[in-house]
Amino acid sequence: MQNPFDDTYFMKRALQEAEMAFEKGEVPVGAVVVCKDKIIARAHNLTETLNDVTAHAEMQAFTSAADFLGGKYLMDCTLYVTLEPCQMCAGASYWTQIGKIVFGASDEQRGYEKLKTTLHPKTEVVRGVLAEDCSKIMKRFFIEKRNLN
Repeated sequence: MQNPFDDTYFMKRALQEAEMAFEKGEVPVGAVVVCKDKIIARAHNLTETLNDVTAHAEMQAFTSAADFLGGKYLMDCTLYVTLEPCQMCAGASYWTQIGKIVFGASDEQRGYEKLKTTLHPKTEVVRGVLAEDCSKIMKRFFIEKRNLN
């Protein structure tokens, strides 16, 4: 029997978080952290809301997941995020020792791969899950932002 809780399923949950960010006027990045096929953390960008440059979706999700688990290490967890993590979030993922990162759209300018940021050596990475959907919401956000100015 096929597991209905695959990377696509969880990326769709991350996209729901990105939509929530979009509605708040935040850059629409969403994230969920999954442990044993259960979402233990949901988050989206809150940098504008909190006036905090570190309030990225991934950072919020890491904090929430660690709180849920009662410990700072996320070795048995997977981060699903709609945009490739930046250098800061990749660095934080290193310290959480997260087991797997799955991202949708690549970030050609600020993504951790472009900036050669190192992830934890045991972290598995899956790229491009629902990349087109993840990219569309970002493009829609910035088009609307430009049209308002």
